[in-house]
Amino acid sequence: MAPVTPPLGATSDIAPSPSPRPEDFRFVEDLERRTFTWFWDAANPKNGLIPDHYPSPDRFASIAAVGFGLTAYGIGAQRGYVTRDQAAARTLATLRFLYRAPQNAAEDGAAGYHGFYYHFLDPERGTRFARWSELSSVDTTLLLGGVLFAQSYYDRDTPRERAIRRLADALYRRVDWSWMRAHAPLLDMGWTPAGSFLRNDWDGYNEGMLIYLLALASPTHPVPADTWQAWTATYARQWGTFQGQTLLNFAPLFGHQYSHSWVDFRGIRDGWSRTHGVDYFENSRRATYAQRTYAQANPGGWRDYGANVWGLTACNGPGIVTLTVDGRARSFQAYSARGAGRDYISDDGTIAPTAAGGSIAFAPEIVLPALEEMKDRYGARIYDRYGFVDAFNPSFPSGTSYWADTEQFGIDQGPILLMIENWRTGLVWSTMKKNRYIRAGLARAGFSGGWLDDATRQARADAPPGTSPHM
Repeated sequence: MAPVTPPLGATSDIAPSPSPRPEDFRFVEDLERRTFTWFWDAANPKNGLIPDHYPSPDRFASIAAVGFGLTAYGIGAQRGYVTRDQAAARTLATLRFLYRAPQNAAEDGAAGYHGFYYHFLDPERGTRFARWSELSSVDTTLLLGGVLFAQSYYDRDTPRERAIRRLADALYRRVDWSWMRAHAPLLDMGWTPAGSFLRNDWDGYNEGMLIYLLALASPTHPVPADTWQAWTATYARQWGTFQGQTLLNFAPLFGHQYSHSWVDFRGIRDGWSRTHGVDYFENSRRATYAQRTYAQANPGGWRDYGANVWGLTACNGPGIVTLTVDGRARSFQAYSARGAGRDYISDDGTIAPTAAGGSIAFAPEIVLPALEEMKDRYGARIYDRYGFVDAFNPSFPSGTSYWADTEQFGIDQGPILLMIENWRTGLVWSTMKKNRYIRAGLARAGFSGGWLDDATRQARADAPPGTSPHM
């Protein structure tokens, strides 16, 4: 196993630590396999839908978790956790179900509309779970990350793998990105039949990178080429210094992980990153270090925070309650977008292992010690059959111990699994580099340099005479 390292010339003001030890690799292999098993066990084998959280019996399917799961199956096949045929069969069943699921404007009984899907679906019927579930542009995008991974990963000339490629292409082409521009030039966060488009657009730096890239690349319903520049123009309020790092801030670490789980941003830059002298990969690396430094400073005085116990992101929590802890009134939250950055701080002492785990490709030298210490220190309370539980809070008293979740969330398991594999072999990144839509989106957003220039040259060399590659 040869871990992925930043390319030569990548900007960094953080000195890497020594190479990982053999015991680090053994731990990572165990964590990766357990996390994969969560996706394999949690999914409905008949339709491929994956619950938002599991193993709780009170379940609804998350369309974003399905996207991470589709990618997980390829990782599992590559690692030998399942066979390629098993992974392809599960993938094809999922894509067929999604393609056939009803798409219309009805309040009930539809899976989506205009190619987008509702955030949460009934796990058996595959239709909108409840009227509070919105048609979600970001969750559809995370689904498409897995769909396009499948399109490029299953490249063999067999009936099953040809069908996967055809369905993946059809699902992507069906999405009407131009319709989702209710407040042009930006893309809207979502839509509901009763209330129509949501009030909020995708503005400011966040997990929206992949949304815009896929919208730009669409061969059927693209957004204008200057949409990316309109979006990056909203970054200004987030650029600055936090905990000694100068970066484009987004307080919860998931915003620095989701798009990166599928797209390798090392050494490629758009207009914004060229102007600011930092690529998006390095920006996420700095965000990871800033969070660790915040935990070391521990301004909230939470229990156990330190160099190897840290990580704030969207996750489950002990509940909305105020308790007296160590003689001090403490307010806690349920599920919340916890985070620490220049833009905001939301911290109730709840640690989410995915915050560190999903950042392993950015900063393995601080992530590995954190994950290993959390596992060793808290043991089976937070590390079970499926890897790390979603979150835990050493400051929240629970019986004779502290609060720890009893389940995992798909959108938090996903970054752990995908980024471990990206760190180990670069599998997801290298697979997505072959996808013409990913390359097209990056090119139309103004990215250049590094692997993208190499891919463009190769695509031109491979194109038949008299044609041009889809870039």
